[in-house]
Amino acid sequence: MEFVDWEPIYESILADFGYGRGGDERARDELAAEAEPFDTDRLDWHGDTVAVAGAGPSLEATAEVAREADTVVAASTATDRLTATGVAVDLMVTDLDKNPETVVDRTRAGEPVAVHAHGDNRDLLAEVLPDVDTAHVLPTTQAAPSGPVVNYGGFTDGDRAAYLADALGAAELRFCGWDFDDETLSESKARKLWWAERLLERLERDRDERFGVLDDRRDEIERL
Repeated sequence: MEFVDWEPIYESILADFGYGRGGDERARDELAAEAEPFDTDRLDWHGDTVAVAGAGPSLEATAEVAREADTVVAASTATDRLTATGVAVDLMVTDLDKNPETVVDRTRAGEPVAVHAHGDNRDLLAEVLPDVDTAHVLPTTQAAPSGPVVNYGGFTDGDRAAYLADALGAAELRFCGWDFDDETLSESKARKLWWAERLLERLERDRDERFGVLDDRRDEIERL
């Protein structure tokens, strides 16, 4: 998704949560100061079936989706959980809020991680970035892209993973570990998942694809 198409959605998200755009932009600039341009040719997924793994309670039960895919992109702690089941993760997507040690370990091992900057994680960026190998960091923002920091669309780690897979050429997207009706979530997390659902519905229309994760839900989703 181009930023010109993303920006109206972004503005709606900011308004819904009461976030300020300035914090996102400052975080983006701080990430840009530490990051390097990332060669996305390393992640050429054209023709691939890509599993997009969320970190919901159903992940282990649905891990076979990831096991059978050509490529796996995982949100945050879904990376550790899939790895523990023997499923290799090709790209971790995170805003550093849960398992930054995994980010450090993976980048130092030469494995790519999409690190996201936003207004609420500036302290984590300052804490974690000095320890990572930035040669293996794909830096992302939800604000306007700048320097090495890119924006392919998406808000939460999970839906941003799907948008990244789309931008990197995925032929088909499949989903595991997505639980839209998880009643254990806080009100804020549930609202973020509500946005994730809408963003996935927008992506499937843009791709002219039907995501199984939205079956039996699609007609009730407010379109973006």
